[in-house]
Amino acid sequence: MRGITDHVLQMLSQHWLATFFAVLLLWAIRNRYRNGLHRYPGPFLASVTDWWRLVDVYGRRPEVTHRALHRKHGDVVRLGPNTLSFSNPQALRTIYGLNKGFTKSEFYVVQQSIAKGHRLQSLFSTTDNDFHARFRRCVNSAFAMSALVQYEPFVDNTTKLFLDQTKNIYVNNPKGCDFTQWLQFYAFDVIGEITYSKRHGFVEKNKDIDGIVAYLSWLFLYVAPIGQIPFLDRLLLKNPIYLKFSQWGFIDATFPVARFAGNRMAERMPDLTKGELKPVPGAKSLDLLSKFLAAHQSHPEFMGETLVQTMAVSMAFAGSETTAISLSAVFYFLLKNPSALVRLQAEIDDAGRAGEFADSETGLVTWHESQRLPYLDACIKEAFRLHPAAGLPLERVVPQGGAEIAGHFVQGGTIVGCSAWLIHMDKGVFGEDADIYRPERWLYDEELCKTEVGKKAEESRVKEMNGTMFQFGMGSRTCIGKNISLLEIYKLVPSMLRRFEIQFVDPNQEWELVNAWFVKQKNFTTSFKLRDIVTPQHTGKGTTAAP
Repeated sequence: MRGITDHVLQMLSQHWLATFFAVLLLWAIRNRYRNGLHRYPGPFLASVTDWWRLVDVYGRRPEVTHRALHRKHGDVVRLGPNTLSFSNPQALRTIYGLNKGFTKSEFYVVQQSIAKGHRLQSLFSTTDNDFHARFRRCVNSAFAMSALVQYEPFVDNTTKLFLDQTKNIYVNNPKGCDFTQWLQFYAFDVIGEITYSKRHGFVEKNKDIDGIVAYLSWLFLYVAPIGQIPFLDRLLLKNPIYLKFSQWGFIDATFPVARFAGNRMAERMPDLTKGELKPVPGAKSLDLLSKFLAAHQSHPEFMGETLVQTMAVSMAFAGSETTAISLSAVFYFLLKNPSALVRLQAEIDDAGRAGEFADSETGLVTWHESQRLPYLDACIKEAFRLHPAAGLPLERVVPQGGAEIAGHFVQGGTIVGCSAWLIHMDKGVFGEDADIYRPERWLYDEELCKTEVGKKAEESRVKEMNGTMFQFGMGSRTCIGKNISLLEIYKLVPSMLRRFEIQFVDPNQEWELVNAWFVKQKNFTTSFKLRDIVTPQHTGKGTTAAP
């Protein structure tokens, strides 16, 4: 036996180059035919190595690649040796439906933060459905639509400051405003108020506090490509040796975003350093941190200090980025489509004349007031449709035994997913003009609604569009902060339009998109002019400018 082994080793040493290429060829063939995915079209390189995906995502516009591939190949495209992308909306209910057995892929694990050398397994990043279900039950009530009324005063505090600071800093400022960054400052401070009853200071100081916005931008640029080959993360940011040294205290591997959230928690809970989850006496009891602490008290065996901190980190991690992106999209598309802006402005002003807004001094619009503005709703939904925050397929792993997805049987263990950037462009659902911004598609056609048949057809059409919208995900893993994001957006947009006239600094300006998991906008510079707040007393003979 030893002689045979020596002979084999000698042969390998003499023909190592040929052996290497033979092994490489076998590996490529295995990948090419893995799980029977050779039946599906896509780039050849994508079928043999995930490095194709990594390079494409590293280019920061993978959604453009995905659209082109689906236009060429149809509803199903192979993006990796074990990865399929679906653009047919019928796939949504199977992949993301309740109790279907699909789990998140390792792509999400790459997004776990590190604190004191330990991973923070969050609601968003966990791949364990049972853990997610138990975790979500502990905190779900804090994010329910019924809880919005409790958080609205927090949002009001920051919104009023934001309106005043916009006036003080940017009205008639010839340099203009980096509107995407300004909106992210707003979103960060709102999250601070809602989570800790305290703003972080972004809007007040017009500054990136602790460099956290810049850090998040870098982090997502890392997460997006590395997430295509998750093993690489274990060699880099989550290297076990690196983490172990952090646990021993030799180095600090804590993510800045986790440190940021930890500092905010410590301000509310001085005894946290002693390992005691006790709030400051007299602290407000309606913010999110108080809800997380209540969950800890109700479920101490599960909801420990780590999970409380994880929730606090999660609020800063994704809440500000996605909300700022969506707000930027709403304003950008309105400015690019003046007729829509004029119609929305008229709807808001008409509501002001009719006395539908309680606040006639600051321009602040309440959540319930915003829900009485149908064209506002249409404009926001259309921005969600054309520019969803997430720019990559939401990956899931097919359960053991396989599954039928939109007419295709896919074997267990295969990674599948849909991207909102594809689903939201489906002409069968959203119309032949799905590639343009047209808020009217979300409104009932009044002529058709004159007949019972036409009315039912319109109701069915709009219901199908709403049911296909994918910007917050779908099913049990729908973004838990969805309602808070909607609260911010539906309040800020009409409040800004009551208070300011907003324009591009350069009318020919086109924004630049960077798809780093979330599709962030750059080169979006605006100017502001103070406008008169329309009130019930406003007759057109005189105006009263906002203070």
